[in-house]
Amino acid sequence: MNQNQHHTMTYTLNSGIKGTVNLSTKQIQDWIESYRVGSKYVTTVGKEYFGLNPELVADFKVHNEYSEQREHVAVIQQPTAESKANEQLADAYSQRKVLIQVECKCGASYIEESAYKRNKWGCKECGDIVFLDNKKGMVETVSGKAWYMTNKYFVER
Repeated sequence: MNQNQHHTMTYTLNSGIKGTVNLSTKQIQDWIESYRVGSKYVTTVGKEYFGLNPELVADFKVHNEYSEQREHVAVIQQPTAESKANEQLADAYSQRKVLIQVECKCGASYIEESAYKRNKWGCKECGDIVFLDNKKGMVETVSGKAWYMTNKYFVER
């Protein structure tokens, strides 16, 4: 690579925003080193300062004169604090899910998953409303314990 030649580098931030910058071969080498070690990269582009935090960059490409042989450097993402928080949130929601045993007067009988315990539910077969039978409470099903909901008889609310 010619040290004075400029190359267009396209990068994508973790947020999905894309950016481009023209850098010399030396600047590209410095950027790759910063990306590799995770240190902030600051340089001058023309008369402007340009800074990029490698921790916020998901991937980047350096386009050179051989368009068919573009250099591409991508790093396997380490789990970020945000993705760990999202996983924990998803785990918390999946642990909160409750099972519902539906018995409808239309003949439908099935087990459904809900994000939370509820007093009413719509039958997926006929659309009629089934009600939670608090007196019966939870029933044993093939999928585990489930709240019993029906409209086959009057349910006290």
